[in-house]
Amino acid sequence: MYRFGIIIAVLILFVTSCRPPVFPPKPQGYYKIDTPATHQYKLFARDGFPYSFEYPVYSEVMDDTIPQPGRKFEPYWININFPELGGVINITYKNITPEHTFMDLVIESDNLSFYHHDKADDIISYVFRINDRNVSGILYTVMGNAATKYQFTATDSVKNFLRGALYFNVTPNADSLKPATDFLEKDIKHLLESMKWRDTRDLTNKWQRLK
Repeated sequence: MYRFGIIIAVLILFVTSCRPPVFPPKPQGYYKIDTPATHQYKLFARDGFPYSFEYPVYSEVMDDTIPQPGRKFEPYWININFPELGGVINITYKNITPEHTFMDLVIESDNLSFYHHDKADDIISYVFRINDRNVSGILYTVMGNAATKYQFTATDSVKNFLRGALYFNVTPNADSLKPATDFLEKDIKHLLESMKWRDTRDLTNKWQRLK
């Protein structure tokens, strides 16, 4: 019986020693995002383009050349890439025509912005106007873990209609992306405030919360 007891004790010790160690769970953490030290800008005014604006020096403008089913190449569509932040602002542009009326484009843009409503906690809209340059539009701030934090439009309501949206190449998480989205909010507003339809003049801007 004594030997049998020793064997049982050894077996128990062997079985328990083969179990993987148990570690307490670590608190949830996120990758550190290093934003640039200051906001600095340069002018985008490419020959032949119907619009211009100032964009961050720590980003790069590239033509939107990614093919999509059923979509023709659009010469004035660009992407503003932020390599260090893993983000991109997609810029699309359309002429206002009898086939693509101002109201058609407004409704289409609004539908695209509220497409994220199911994932969003809330969507806050701001209107802006730059009177002497005939630029006005809406900035949408999407709250929560939606795919995009900011979307915007800029138009003169007669000829030009531009739309933009900020995306990141990671799974949407509002908390982990907050340093980057907070930093880029100022850059997006500066882009809109510096927007010109070609051969127009500067003026101060005005922002107003939509009721």
